[in-house]
Amino acid sequence: YNTDPTATRQSHIKTLLFFSSACFIYFAIIFGYLPISRNVLWILLGLNFACIGFNIMHDAGHNSYSKNKIINDLLVLSLNLVGGSSYLWRVKHNILHHTYTNVDGHDEDVAAGPMRLHRNQPLKKWHRYQHIYGLLFYTATYAWWIWYLDYAKYFSGKINGHTFPKMKFKNHVIFWVSKIFYVGYIVVIPWYFLGFWQFLLGYSLLLIVCGFFISIIFQLAHIVEGVDNPLIDEDNEIKEEWCVHQIRTTANFATKNKILSFFIGGLNFQIEHHLFPKVNHVHYAKLQPYIKDACIEKNVKYIENDTFFSAFASHLRRLKKLGTEA
Repeated sequence: YNTDPTATRQSHIKTLLFFSSACFIYFAIIFGYLPISRNVLWILLGLNFACIGFNIMHDAGHNSYSKNKIINDLLVLSLNLVGGSSYLWRVKHNILHHTYTNVDGHDEDVAAGPMRLHRNQPLKKWHRYQHIYGLLFYTATYAWWIWYLDYAKYFSGKINGHTFPKMKFKNHVIFWVSKIFYVGYIVVIPWYFLGFWQFLLGYSLLLIVCGFFISIIFQLAHIVEGVDNPLIDEDNEIKEEWCVHQIRTTANFATKNKILSFFIGGLNFQIEHHLFPKVNHVHYAKLQPYIKDACIEKNVKYIENDTFFSAFASHLRRLKKLGTEA
């Protein structure tokens, strides 16, 4: 498979589409020039924010959007535009998640507060119902992330208990300028034009929809039946070879659904992404047959759910099992 591993024209079109549609929806909310309920527009904006993260920020954060570092560094700031911190995300995601995938105490994605997402975590009575209340918890994850976790990490200098490299002056500036900008355009301006209660309802819908969409896509890739929850030794080392670890802790879903793949930036090809994080998502489908053949040859189980709904059902069963078995 001999081709440029970075973005193609398809990615560039998607970039233009999601950025322009976000602006269009936002101004339609403020000025009301569409005959559509503002609440519906807030929901669409929440979905749009998630798509920007999936399709643009994620690839740029892995330096797989462009060969040009400056372009990647600029486009990863799209996370800052929707309320997050690209600096903290790169440490949390690229270093901790991609190195220690599904490892308790290292991968923050399995440290989910009131939920038990790893067999090494203590079992509590309330975990018995996590396959029910977990879906409600997912709706709060985006708000929790941008309004609390980023600030907690920034002031503590730690992510999931691990000290991260000190931020340079420019990173501090970007963090605070982007946070202030986000508050200005997503809180202050809508509040002023729409009034407090209409703003509060609309923004709450955005947070709920965006949080659930982001959470469920990542959960279907790592918290489903068959996926491993490995432990590390006393030297903080993973016992298995890196590639095998990535395959056994990751799952694909609905890879034949081209519409879903389009909107979630190929993150349903999660195995391919974890093996080749510096390859742009538009290439994952072509990589898949080679990886499947290699798994058969090396006798490594390739975990895949055929549809979104079968993956969702598997996720719920996995939550239920983790909530009842020590």
